[in-house]
Amino acid sequence: MSQGVCKVAVLISGSGSNLQALLDASANAGADFSVCAVISNKPEAFGLKRATEAGVPTSVVDHRNFSGRENFDQALIAEIDSHQPDLVVLAGFMRILTPEFVRHYSGRLLNIHPSLLPKYQGLHTHQRALEAGDSEHGVTVHFVTEELDGGPPIVQAAVPIKEGDTPESLAKRVQVQEHVIYPMAVTWFAQGRLKMLTDRSQLDGELLPLSGARIDS
Repeated sequence: MSQGVCKVAVLISGSGSNLQALLDASANAGADFSVCAVISNKPEAFGLKRATEAGVPTSVVDHRNFSGRENFDQALIAEIDSHQPDLVVLAGFMRILTPEFVRHYSGRLLNIHPSLLPKYQGLHTHQRALEAGDSEHGVTVHFVTEELDGGPPIVQAAVPIKEGDTPESLAKRVQVQEHVIYPMAVTWFAQGRLKMLTDRSQLDGELLPLSGARIDS
């Protein structure tokens, strides 16, 4: 990692609520990281406006302009690397990344997923938790590996499922916790406390549980 404050590039596809949480955290006095770039695959993503208002450089690498995932990812790598980030953070980035991309940023690529992994990899997690009759649901920050939503968990926040919950009401409560634990995990990385081993996350020199650190709301 470069000396000084950790430089973070954030990839988005949509509204950027987790991006906003990161921007807010990085604006705090004494913050250990700064957002050096926000990159979207969609020019209409509202998160680009959030970044501009925060004075953060933005760019668009539109996947529709490329013939395949490999060409898109190569262009994305070039754009990210032009900002020389220490960490790359996926914040609602709705593209499946190629193994080449993931290997390029191995150990410094984070994602947030709205479930208590390894439960409910992929989409529609809130609906699936309700249909399964689960008593709790939540969100996981994890390192990204070549397995979709399968990298080593770093931290999870659980929320109880209430009687009468809908996917929308559950998603709102989960999102509150997303905005807490994503800046937390990025700060741990920025402080040099968090590392990825082959299949586990390590915090302060200790292996984290297979599900990561746990926070109950």
